[in-house]
Amino acid sequence: MDLFNKTSILFVCLGNICRSPAAEGILKQKAAQKGLENNVFVDSAGIGAWHTGQLPDMRMRRCGEKNGYDFSSKARQIKRKDFERFDYIIVMDDDNYRDVKMIAPTSGAMNKVHYIREYFNKYKSQQSVPDPYYGKEEDFQFAVDLLEDACEGIIQQLLI
Repeated sequence: MDLFNKTSILFVCLGNICRSPAAEGILKQKAAQKGLENNVFVDSAGIGAWHTGQLPDMRMRRCGEKNGYDFSSKARQIKRKDFERFDYIIVMDDDNYRDVKMIAPTSGAMNKVHYIREYFNKYKSQQSVPDPYYGKEEDFQFAVDLLEDACEGIIQQLLI
């Protein structure tokens, strides 16, 4: 635990406007509901800088609101220094893993990188959180369902 004696978790997806900010918002809320908000620092980032400074995609924000979450973090790009700042860097899919591996400053830093699927409980057969960006409303809801499951697993495995 480096950051203020908290477990620090960075969620990473492609653009930081759908999956990773949703994971950030869900984990923050679930941790607070369990009285663990002082035990964890959560952030999110994207592989690319295309959306830097933007709020999450409106469709994901609407989906979050319908499910009782606030997805309002601003997009940013992952940086090499994030490997020093965070205990866990959790990626959404194989492409994210490959891209994060390419910017890792050392092979040891890659030990901090984990797949979101490692934390699934109900969705163990799922290999990733599919990017809903080009999908329909139900694709955003499916992403939120997967992320809720994974965040419960993260709390059980990393925070309790």
